[in-house]
Amino acid sequence: MSALPVQSTVLTFEDARRVVENHGARIPLPGMETVDLLDAAGRVLAEPVLADRDIPPFPRSTRDGYAVRSADLTNLPAMLDVIAEIRAGEKLEAIPSSLGPGQTASIMTGAPVPCNADAVVMVEYSSRQGSRVEITRKVTRGENVVPRGAEAAQGSGLLNPGLRLNEVAVALAASVGKSRLEVYRRPRVAVLTTGDEIVEVKASPGPTQIRNSNCYSLAVQVRRAGGLAVLLPIAPDEPRALQRLIEKGLESDLLVMTGGVSMGRYDLVEQVLSEMAAEFFFTGAKIQPGRPVVFGRCPAGVPAEPPATYFFGLPGNPISTMVTFELFARPILAALAGQSPERLAFLHARLKREIRIKTGLKRFLPGVLSGQFENSEVELVAWQGSGDIAATARANCYAVIPADREMIAAGEWVAVLPR
Repeated sequence: MSALPVQSTVLTFEDARRVVENHGARIPLPGMETVDLLDAAGRVLAEPVLADRDIPPFPRSTRDGYAVRSADLTNLPAMLDVIAEIRAGEKLEAIPSSLGPGQTASIMTGAPVPCNADAVVMVEYSSRQGSRVEITRKVTRGENVVPRGAEAAQGSGLLNPGLRLNEVAVALAASVGKSRLEVYRRPRVAVLTTGDEIVEVKASPGPTQIRNSNCYSLAVQVRRAGGLAVLLPIAPDEPRALQRLIEKGLESDLLVMTGGVSMGRYDLVEQVLSEMAAEFFFTGAKIQPGRPVVFGRCPAGVPAEPPATYFFGLPGNPISTMVTFELFARPILAALAGQSPERLAFLHARLKREIRIKTGLKRFLPGVLSGQFENSEVELVAWQGSGDIAATARANCYAVIPADREMIAAGEWVAVLPR
């Protein structure tokens, strides 16, 4: 098949991101499997999780103190008779059915409140004297008490399908007795590194060769995003060999390639994909690092046979590879994993030192986010460009610099993308 010309489509960062998100929103849901609760952490939920009873199942005290009828505290100080002590987990028969006028019960945090007690006085505002207690502070109805079912009514939804399960979601599932959860199947992501200059990690590189670090960084990013990385052999700068490996990669749910997408004579990825009748959605984004990033889809094998497989061609410089994966490949991978769409949100911090830079590209520059409590600040890491892994290893974020700013003064707020 003769190569079809690839029309160059270079988008702004925002437009390129929207293209990716729009395609992600149309990806059908994957298959499902049932796993143990702990194994569900980091996976995407495929079933609704419902409350198996009211939460809390009884009026619950939020403080150590005394359960009271608020009307008994009209005149202060008030002296009340202590008729019981109620601990968390107390048996029902040990809990007073009601409080009479002038009566109270000592109560612990998390314990059930007697039915006609309408508030809890914190222990700090009391003075115990044998079987009586003096209260020195008024309370309003409902103070320090969570009503039965206030958090969730029996049968109501707690977790929705499409949620990536973190420690809070796992705890909530455990609280309603879900020892196993139905989750979506993890997508297989083929990772293909291209270039004659690339050698395996265990190899002794020649004077002009480099080890295949991109394959490993991408595998880590794929795993963190909920996918299963399938590492392919290094593709040489030879069209037919490259095509065979691309065809192999298209058997997975997503193909991520690194290298071979710039304008050099031996950058063959777009040419080979064009020969395979690939559809290109964009062939570049106005960002640094990572301008020559390619997004499209291609039939899973030759001859073309739907459904098509999405692919990304990421730049070969290591930091460009990492940045463009996070910005563009991650949303597609999340959709393939069944996760509900999420918009990209940046943090903000004050710039520690002035930045001067050329306009025209939105920049994602390695930085260090520091400070304490609300006083966060970010400083760029000194680096030698998008191939400088050592400098980026010292960073914990990317400072996001708008395309139309050539100078940002120290102390100004800038957007930050955490790593």
